[in-house]
Amino acid sequence: MKYSLFLGCNIPARVQHYELSARAVCNRLGIEIADNDQFKCCGYPVRNIDAGTSLLMAARNLALSEKTGLDMMVLCMCCFGNLKKAAHLIKNNPALRDEVNGALSKEGLTCTGTIGIRHFLSVLCHDIGISALKEKVVRPFKSIRIASHYGCHGLRPSDVTEFDNPVAPVLLDELVTVTGAVSVDWPLKLECCGAPMLGVNDGLSLDLTGRKLADAKRSGADYLCVACPYCQMQFGRVQQMMALQRQMEIGVLSVLFPQLLGLAMGIKGSELGMDRHVLDVSRIESLLE
Repeated sequence: MKYSLFLGCNIPARVQHYELSARAVCNRLGIEIADNDQFKCCGYPVRNIDAGTSLLMAARNLALSEKTGLDMMVLCMCCFGNLKKAAHLIKNNPALRDEVNGALSKEGLTCTGTIGIRHFLSVLCHDIGISALKEKVVRPFKSIRIASHYGCHGLRPSDVTEFDNPVAPVLLDELVTVTGAVSVDWPLKLECCGAPMLGVNDGLSLDLTGRKLADAKRSGADYLCVACPYCQMQFGRVQQMMALQRQMEIGVLSVLFPQLLGLAMGIKGSELGMDRHVLDVSRIESLLE
């Protein structure tokens, strides 16, 4: 089982513990990773500013993967959604495909939109499988309640992303329960984390984040669990900023799913980057059996 790993921009720059923990978990599960230093931005940050440039940026990454013949494994929900959308458009629109490939030909690249694009969670749930993951858990969590946060771009539009049921997803909840944790039901589970509005309307962004944190706390969650760097930054770095600006207490802390799984698999916290969070999440390790 081998994938071409697509990290995007934010993970190497700001959320290195996501990459660390994902690599550690993949190594323990026997998932082979091929790095490609030619990958660039997925195009998501400019999608609402210049759709054509965004499509071309995504297509270039897809073409590089097609050249290797390896399916892509993507850690970021925003990258995942943008790459899936680009592949869908290029595959189903011959005129657009010709236009994109005309630009890519300057680098000797061709994109057909047919390479497999998998989010990391899908690889764990479907390619490894829930039963196989349970067999790898040697130190399950005890008495811990997790609010699973899916992120928007993996779920919608569901006919393009093919990730999970957009109104009643279960994939991340099932993965969380593998670790021994309880995945709680919470009313704002599928609402936006607020990250897309940061820098555009900061007040609205912080309000959305605050509502989600408050709802998770009301629902009895001990921690949030995410699988997207944007969402993690919003619940970590931005929550810290909110606490200072709005003189509020830190609410529910957030961890990355491969960290939760890795700890339950007996991987050391230092190998999972547990000490790299902006907010201290070290207490979670005391909740292991």
